[in-house]
Amino acid sequence: MRPGVCRCSKGLNVNYRTVRSTSIAALLIGAVALTGCSADPEASSSEAPAESSGTLIVYTNSNSDGRGEWVTEKAAEAGIEIEIVGLGGADLANRIVAEKNNPVGDVVYGLNNMYFETLKEEEAIDGYEPSWAAEVDQESGDPDDGAFWPLVEQAIVTVYDTNTVSESDAPTETSDLWSDSSYEGRYEVNTVLGQATPQLILAGLLSQYVDEDGDLGISDEGWEEVEKYFANGSPAVEGTDLYARLTRGEVDYGVIPSSGITARDAEYGTKTGVISPKAGVPYVTEQISVIAGTSKQDQAEEFIDWFGSAEVQGEFAKEFSAYPVNETARAEALPEVIELIDSLKKQDIDYGFVRENISAWVEKTELEYLP
Repeated sequence: MRPGVCRCSKGLNVNYRTVRSTSIAALLIGAVALTGCSADPEASSSEAPAESSGTLIVYTNSNSDGRGEWVTEKAAEAGIEIEIVGLGGADLANRIVAEKNNPVGDVVYGLNNMYFETLKEEEAIDGYEPSWAAEVDQESGDPDDGAFWPLVEQAIVTVYDTNTVSESDAPTETSDLWSDSSYEGRYEVNTVLGQATPQLILAGLLSQYVDEDGDLGISDEGWEEVEKYFANGSPAVEGTDLYARLTRGEVDYGVIPSSGITARDAEYGTKTGVISPKAGVPYVTEQISVIAGTSKQDQAEEFIDWFGSAEVQGEFAKEFSAYPVNETARAEALPEVIELIDSLKKQDIDYGFVRENISAWVEKTELEYLP
């Protein structure tokens, strides 16, 4: 396939932009962490087998809480042999770009639009229109070229256990956690900024303080908020789930993707409350695409057709409290999940601006504000 051309199932050729911003390049240059960490809630790992195995290699950052095992088992039942390779969001995007001249993976799913836009710019993914394309809102994916397609939507929320913290005592604004001294050390902060969720938290915070004359496009007030956020929080403990810390009284608040709430309430006996700030909360839409250069194009397309179908996404929604983009599958989502998503305002975030700056924001934060 010619560089910069998206090969779609309808035989259309779409020319991608060949000019990349220096900030995107900065995001993707540097060492790539190739080993998953069991303490990372977004990333567990297995090393990819040799290509000669014939197994479809599926890259994802959404394989925790049994998701990877479930997808692998269900795919096998459908006659599709896959192996999941999991990493945190930023590290996974870096890996795919690093391998683009000699790809190891065949399909990638779970990353949000921001990462997929970067993969598209880097010509590391191929366009393919899945059989279920008409059942999803393409605006939630890549409306211009169809290089990637949406699967699941979820909110990134700050939670607490109403068994130990009453709703009347919980703050109404997340910023109260680091601005009010009574909450000092009582909320968890994830300092592993190679993961998607911590980057989204950072992006959501800084997006409220955009200033074209400020440092990296952010006002001094915005950077002061970042400093307070990390300084007054309790760093996440490697290998320890947020909800374990909540039930032990180590912290009272923390951040989690909305799809993880139901399973944790069942496991830990908690009753989750959610802070709903006036500005809204970050939302992410997990996407799926074929990795450019795969030698298993037909298998990759078959997997995408299967995994994104209304039937499978409906089963996935019931099993993992997901909120499918597929409108037919959404009917199978848990009522409490639909109620939560419908109740939370989406924060207005310019993800194009974020994508251009996130690398520099992460670097500044790691150098200046993390211990």
